[in-house]
Amino acid sequence: MRTGKAADILRDDANPLEDRPISALLSQVLVAFTIEFDNEFERRMAEAGYAGALLSLVVWSNLMRFLVEGGVSVRDLGAQALASEEQVKLELGCLERWGFVALRADGADDRPIPTRVHRRAGRVLRDGWGSGRGIRAGWTVRLTGKGRAASEIWPSLFGEIERRWQSRFGEDTISRLRQILQSLLKEIDLELPQGLPALWDVAGQYPTRRERSSGTLPFVTLLSQLLLTFAVEFDRESSAPLWLCANTLRVVKEQPIAVGDLQRLTGGSPETSGIGWQIKPYVTMERNPASSRGQLVRLTPLGRNVQQRYRELTREIEKRWRAKYGEDKIDRLRNSLQELFLRNNGERSLLSEGLVPAEGTVRAGKQAPALGRRDIGTAARRRMRDLVAQTEMFLRDPGTLPHYPLWDMNRGFGP
Repeated sequence: MRTGKAADILRDDANPLEDRPISALLSQVLVAFTIEFDNEFERRMAEAGYAGALLSLVVWSNLMRFLVEGGVSVRDLGAQALASEEQVKLELGCLERWGFVALRADGADDRPIPTRVHRRAGRVLRDGWGSGRGIRAGWTVRLTGKGRAASEIWPSLFGEIERRWQSRFGEDTISRLRQILQSLLKEIDLELPQGLPALWDVAGQYPTRRERSSGTLPFVTLLSQLLLTFAVEFDRESSAPLWLCANTLRVVKEQPIAVGDLQRLTGGSPETSGIGWQIKPYVTMERNPASSRGQLVRLTPLGRNVQQRYRELTREIEKRWRAKYGEDKIDRLRNSLQELFLRNNGERSLLSEGLVPAEGTVRAGKQAPALGRRDIGTAARRRMRDLVAQTEMFLRDPGTLPHYPLWDMNRGFGP
């Protein structure tokens, strides 16, 4: 689809829109919406007295919204969040350390709780405090004052950021995309979380949907759930998960490239674009002769096969969706997503406009303590520089947004 005058069309010749999988288009739009949402959340939390609150909307969608009415056990929280107990405990450990939730032991459980002097806090705390280690399923989770402040800000932002998008792209454009997302999700028979889960839990076993929702879901939830539907289908048939194929394995070549370039090539953070254990079977590392410390990475034969399978399988799934849901629906979905990339204001992509960070936010260069810290340390300064550089890249070209969202724990589970 081509809309508007030739001058209004932004082209990414290295990665044409027509060649991007629907999963990549969904991802890039989802990440763009999330960054705009998270920037506004951070700004309002700073106004409420909590500077540097880099906590992403996915934490509200998948976890904290269940705590608004009062305490919930870890076990029940996992059931409501449609998440594994391991994932819930990890996120609760982070939220505990960052000061958004408090955990209370089950009074009926008389097993001793090991304690030790915490290395950073200097206080005697539960052994494992601030991490998922040692948290028990029967413990109760409650919001702290900081958590309640966040929970008062989040709900209104879903509608507010969507209205910004309606104003920016046109109400009809966003309404058409919303309608096609809703129409497709009505035919999905899985019960799905409202936010896209962290990468290690994407391929979780989701239950069959018992009843159709009678309410109107947020726009960002519709994007998340359709992308997750695609990921679940992909992961059933691929030896490597979609999040890995769509990012690092997509950009690594047979010819060696610098490991330091992966962040720029994937659009991810240094942590999510690094060479972790999951990718080791598919790549080989070697010393960079041009750098005393740098390394080069290239695909192994297995990696080349997986990369090729990623391209084939994403096309196969889109073809299946056309047969299952109707060619017209999938055409309208693809065209509606592509249209968001093709529109500009004469100077800048409209998709990029929403990524301009407000003054006083970390993405705008504001120095703020890391989550859970009072001082501005070396890690916080480095993360600010990384976020500023990532934002500037997205502003120059929204086509550099990730082809699958990778939520970084160090960014409050944000992109």
